[in-house]
Amino acid sequence: MVKNFILASGSPQRKALLEQINFVPKMIVPADIDETPLKYEKPSAYVKRMALEKAKHVAGLYPNEVVLACDTVVVCGKTILQKAHSDEEQLCVMKMLSGKSHRVLSAVCVVNRQGGLALKLNVTKIQMKHLTEKEIKDYVSGKEWVGCSGYKIEGEMAAFVKKIIGSYSGVVGLPLYETKNMLISAGV
Repeated sequence: MVKNFILASGSPQRKALLEQINFVPKMIVPADIDETPLKYEKPSAYVKRMALEKAKHVAGLYPNEVVLACDTVVVCGKTILQKAHSDEEQLCVMKMLSGKSHRVLSAVCVVNRQGGLALKLNVTKIQMKHLTEKEIKDYVSGKEWVGCSGYKIEGEMAAFVKKIIGSYSGVVGLPLYETKNMLISAGV
């Protein structure tokens, strides 16, 4: 069922997650903004800033509309894992995550019709198994990771996750519990 809000993201995963809970946006308008982290910016501050800036950008284009934006990053220690642009970069990411715990941060921002903002941060902890060289090479060569920060948990990577504490949908790219409640609060 189409609902009266705009999704400020071109992510097919976010669209599919919204469809899963019958919250289909009436329009999809990816926010074209600079996503460069600021010097010394903490991961939680970065992901919240990105969600907020995406939401405000699209709300500026479509005043008096409800706008939903989200940003998701994988964080290992204090390092934000940006999207890899080559197999070599992704090999480094996989080696960094192998056998370790890391966090996935998803910030959700909703702008209501009056311009009011709601912003929530969802944090999920993940424990990865120790990956063999073959598992890493096979995962990287499968290209499932292309276009995302770190990996896609909804694919082959799911078999490498020993433990998840938090929101599975947040790891995919949109924490549905927070998102649905925020959209309802905004009048959707």
